[in-house]
Amino acid sequence: MSLVAVLLLSLTVASVQSQRSTQDHFMMQYFERRLAQMEERLNQCERNTVNVNQRIYDISSEVRGQLSVFNVLRSEVKSQVDSVSIRVDRVERELEYLENKIPTQSNIEIEEALLEQQMRDAELDKLKKKAKIKLENDCGTALSGVKSLKIVKKAGDSSGSWFKDPSKGSTKVYFLSGLTNNTLLEYVSLKVFMGGSARQTARVVQLPFHWQGTGQMVYNGFLYYHKADTPNQILKVHLLNGTVVDSMLLSGAGRLPAYSLNPNTYLDMAVDELGLWVIHADPDYGGNLVITKLDKDSLAVEHTWDTLCKSRDAEGAFLLCGTLYVVYNTRYGGRSSVQCLYDIYDTIHSEESPVLFFPKGYTSHTSLHYHHKDKQLYAWDDGYQTIYKVETARKDQVTAAAG
Repeated sequence: MSLVAVLLLSLTVASVQSQRSTQDHFMMQYFERRLAQMEERLNQCERNTVNVNQRIYDISSEVRGQLSVFNVLRSEVKSQVDSVSIRVDRVERELEYLENKIPTQSNIEIEEALLEQQMRDAELDKLKKKAKIKLENDCGTALSGVKSLKIVKKAGDSSGSWFKDPSKGSTKVYFLSGLTNNTLLEYVSLKVFMGGSARQTARVVQLPFHWQGTGQMVYNGFLYYHKADTPNQILKVHLLNGTVVDSMLLSGAGRLPAYSLNPNTYLDMAVDELGLWVIHADPDYGGNLVITKLDKDSLAVEHTWDTLCKSRDAEGAFLLCGTLYVVYNTRYGGRSSVQCLYDIYDTIHSEESPVLFFPKGYTSHTSLHYHHKDKQLYAWDDGYQTIYKVETARKDQVTAAAG
């Protein structure tokens, strides 16, 4: 009996163990399925995170690209606004010039016959004034040739400027060596300059500020020059006491060298039969040269002309009777030639005028200054002070000869 009980107990235990094993197996399968589902969800979450990060990076790159384009557009707009501002300023000066030059019409109503008579009288007065200007300034002449060459001296640096004061009765010669300096040498005559050493026979003038480039000019005892370390400031210095008597800022100038072969000269002063001028290049007009007429007493701008003459490959320029003559060369040095001109009276034009060559075969001028009374060009050629004799003719004769 006890043996049967033991057997029954064993069978019962075995049955219970079998049931537990089956339950454990089902539980393991359940947990494995859940873990697999969770792993798949984690993988999907990781893939979504990678996609989001990539999208954020793409959007960031696109935003950076748009910001770069915006910065470029902003720079272009600023440049255009600055250019428009300069042009508006120039138009205002031209309008002011025209207002000063053109007489205002009366508001009084007059009869038609009287109005016609006044118009005829005004036209006659205008013709008389033109004739008087041409007679006083002899501005019917033009450059017809650059002939003889005279080497006066070799002194100073490879770059510099020298010239005579074109004022009536003046024989003084001025010597300015270097691209930036504040020491000017004054000689009582060309003979004295040729004879003695640089300083022994000269009066030394210490200027209050250094000059920039080789575009200086003396007119009626005053030195006009570009002040160093400024883009466009012109000083007027009295040479008797070396003090600044006036200054001005030339709007739109100083952003580009006047001549590409002389990259240190931004403002080039000049004097001709009409008075004081300044030559500079304007990047807003393709680097073309611009000439501005200045009042020699107040430095006020009288008028500005935009020319078609390029600054590229130019080494210098000068004015003769209201006409700009631009001298070109190569950066290796060669035969200088006048290849472009601009006449403020619109009487002669470059395409109607011949190319005028300088007599010397190989030159490299750092400055050219025309003396309208001597009809000579005072040039600085690699440390040599030279003089060119120029020939002039009536403008109609020059154009006829070219044709």
